[in-house]
Amino acid sequence: MTRYIVARLLWCVPVLLGASVLIFVLLRFLPGDIVDIILGTEGSATPEVRATIRRLFGLDQPIYVQYFVWLGAVLRGDLGSSLRTSEPVLGILLSRLPITIELALLSVGISVLMAVPLGVLAAVKRGGPIELLARLVGLIGLSLPNFWLATMMILVASLGFGWLPSLIYVNPLTDPIENLKQMLMPAFSLALALMAIVLRMTRSAMLEVLGQDYVKTARAKGLGERLVLMRHALKNAMIPVVTVIGVQMGTLFGGTVVIEQIFGLPGMGWTFINGIYQRDYPTVQGAVLMLALTFVLVNLVVDLMYAYLDPRIRYG
Repeated sequence: MTRYIVARLLWCVPVLLGASVLIFVLLRFLPGDIVDIILGTEGSATPEVRATIRRLFGLDQPIYVQYFVWLGAVLRGDLGSSLRTSEPVLGILLSRLPITIELALLSVGISVLMAVPLGVLAAVKRGGPIELLARLVGLIGLSLPNFWLATMMILVASLGFGWLPSLIYVNPLTDPIENLKQMLMPAFSLALALMAIVLRMTRSAMLEVLGQDYVKTARAKGLGERLVLMRHALKNAMIPVVTVIGVQMGTLFGGTVVIEQIFGLPGMGWTFINGIYQRDYPTVQGAVLMLALTFVLVNLVVDLMYAYLDPRIRYG
């Protein structure tokens, strides 16, 4: 197991390297740079002043030189400093990452708690109203964009009930109840699409598992239906469900960019999009690296969960 984990972590290196090259190059294709953001586009600054500022930020060097200078600093644990605030990028991102992780975990938790039981019931009680409800929830979840759902939730909560979550982020360690109130709507708006996918996968996997010989044998031995479902069927059906959740984590992290903007949550997505607006290259590059690393580690955890769900799976 240790050997497998080390090998997977080593595979993170080319993934992160590829992500760093891609975001580094794409950022330079955006029109304008930090000098244009600072001085504006009125042309009041002379070309000499602009050249001096670009030289100060190291933007006068060829792009490959800029990349290797930045990569060398990253290998030393230094993600650079924000071009806008001069704060260390690592400190900025470490303060933002917990917000995005909390949002993502709440979204996954809501999806699993709602989708798995409904998917199991839809597989067991086929042709009934529960299966119809599951199909309806799956269709709605896959049809509604999360940004539209988030906007509608804000409108309904404010106009219908006169309630809105706090505009200033509340740390869960300071006030967990207020934090939950603040995070519930963005987490649900982000969770709906994942819930639809998990529900349909759970139903499909359960239908397949319930037809297996070992489930029929367990029933023939006289085991109760609940015990057969929970111990023999559900555990094996969860393997493709866990796989889907791991794959969808990338989409989930991408969705946080929009949801955090709508609800004003200062997480990684909020930092990422504002860094692009401000052409703050080091902040955006650091955010992409951290999100890519988080996604890779999530997939590693998913792979390790296979061995727990199915004892036949062993990693050498």
